Amino acid sequence: MTVLPDDGLSLAAEFPDATHEQWQRLVEGVLRKSGKEVSGEAAEEALSTQLEDGLTTRPLYTAPENAADTGFPGFAPFVRGGQPEGTTAAGWDVRQRIAGTDPVRLNEAVLADLENGTTSLWLTVGQDGIPADGLARALDGVYLDLAPVSLDAGAGYAEAARALLSLYTERGVAPEAARACLGADPLGHEARTGTALDLAEAAALARETATGWPGVRALTVDALPYHEAGGSAAEELGLSLATGVAYLRALTEEGLSTEAALGQLEFRYGATADQFLTIAKFRAARRLWARVAEACGATEAGAQRQHAVTSPVMMTRRDPWVNMLRTTVACMAAGVGGADSVTVLPFDNELGLPDAFARRISRNTSTILLEESHLARVIDPAGGSYYVEQLTDELAHAAWEFFQTIEKAGGQAAALRSGLVADRLAATWAERSKKLAKRREPITGVSEFPLLAEKPLVREPAPAGPTGGLPRVRRDEAYEVLRARSDAHLTATGARPRIFLAALGPAAAHTARATFASNLFQAGGIEPVHDPVSVDPSTAADAYAASGADGMAVLCSSDALYEEQAEAVAAALRSAGATTVFLAGKPGTSAGAVDEYVFAGCDAVAVLSSVLDRMGVAS
Repeated sequence: MTVLPDDGLSLAAEFPDATHEQWQRLVEGVLRKSGKEVSGEAAEEALSTQLEDGLTTRPLYTAPENAADTGFPGFAPFVRGGQPEGTTAAGWDVRQRIAGTDPVRLNEAVLADLENGTTSLWLTVGQDGIPADGLARALDGVYLDLAPVSLDAGAGYAEAARALLSLYTERGVAPEAARACLGADPLGHEARTGTALDLAEAAALARETATGWPGVRALTVDALPYHEAGGSAAEELGLSLATGVAYLRALTEEGLSTEAALGQLEFRYGATADQFLTIAKFRAARRLWARVAEACGATEAGAQRQHAVTSPVMMTRRDPWVNMLRTTVACMAAGVGGADSVTVLPFDNELGLPDAFARRISRNTSTILLEESHLARVIDPAGGSYYVEQLTDELAHAAWEFFQTIEKAGGQAAALRSGLVADRLAATWAERSKKLAKRREPITGVSEFPLLAEKPLVREPAPAGPTGGLPRVRRDEAYEVLRARSDAHLTATGARPRIFLAALGPAAAHTARATFASNLFQAGGIEPVHDPVSVDPSTAADAYAASGADGMAVLCSSDALYEEQAEAVAAALRSAGATTVFLAGKPGTSAGAVDEYVFAGCDAVAVLSSVLDRMGVAS
């Protein structure tokens, strides 16, 4: 070992530590320049972001004095991971979802996926997938002792489970070598369909696998029905806890020990493109489930087994290529958060049955993150981040509070049947929908930077999936309705509805607001048309007449030019046939000269719907 000489340099030792108050004063100065006169805590609050569940992202995090002990990987409370070695040995399990009803075609997809990076399979069996008696054909040529299988069979889980277990026996797979999750989830099925199933049959299946198939888990606690109904991260976690506890009660009543019952459950969560919230979700989920195990007296219980699925809610139908970026971030966050298995949904998942290229991209997403980015080589890489640790802690407390609410209401089944769950999730989604409508939560390719000229992808229709229970929401749904109206208008008339952008003055004056207005109206399928340079009172009428606009125009420029030209240009536009003149800017600017305003934070969905109505575009 080389010992460096003492050169007498003390470096930072001579400088006093900066205080929190000093930082706040610097923030005050910056905010003052932008016109905000705030000080102290108020200055810090001005830079904070409100999240769902009452959580707040602050601008600065420092080590808390009484931070909770997160333990070590592989030890309770399992915040840092479920195994001492993490996923450093082989990376997370790359679980590919295989959809469809034809066992022969599914077999082709299964073999292609397993040959090219997939390490386990997630199959839909029954009414919305392959028949149970077609499972053997779908898995023809698969080494079942090497490739774990996860089933999703809804109400037919018992028949599907028997078919898979029989297949293991027929192909000589030793019970201790079989690795599977049979997917029994009666409460998840009720959430999806509104139809109750008896927990006793699932408990009996769990008793059989616990005694005869040590590597097989019988039940899945699927939180996706709540995630897809618009639930927040804390609500998703709280409902998964309530479901898991209901299953523990049923399994122990069937005669299983608490430790054995815990070993029969696998949890499934949505992973979104909010990377830090997703990382915190998986870390908090393990901590919460460890607390449940502790309360049940299971001192030797292991960590929660987790299956992450990239969020269907965030997937868009327009500009679906952007979904590749969303799923990459979500996959990264789930892996960093410690998920055992990760399913990356194909980018065309919302358009129908994914094609071979889309499935290839989905499995290669994990491969790149594992093999080229080496994400699995560090255990809990986000651990120790003041922000991540604080977010994990706050999310865990919010989820536990909601879990207690469910338990006080009589448990998960009672909460589903009383409407408590549906009402809570609907309220959460209503609040989020306001942010989406105002573009406070942007959707790239849909509410921001849409491409009206894009050629739509066409896919073979996918099975409809179960209905009748909680709704399935999508972030793009309000904008999709508007775009569908525009598409129908294009088909009927040969042109999209058009709006004229009246850019005033030089580019430096109008570019920002013209770009804003262009994005806004394209989000509703309305084609913006503008003069190549700019207009003024003498040219506005001719430019509007040549645009082919459908009675609507928008003034785009600086406040100073609005004061000089807005009234005259608006009058010229009206003389040329414009029935409504908007102004891109603050309400009240050039009051009386224009009819309406569009600005950052306006309800874009309401504005666009109204404009389409006035243009005569059918709904």
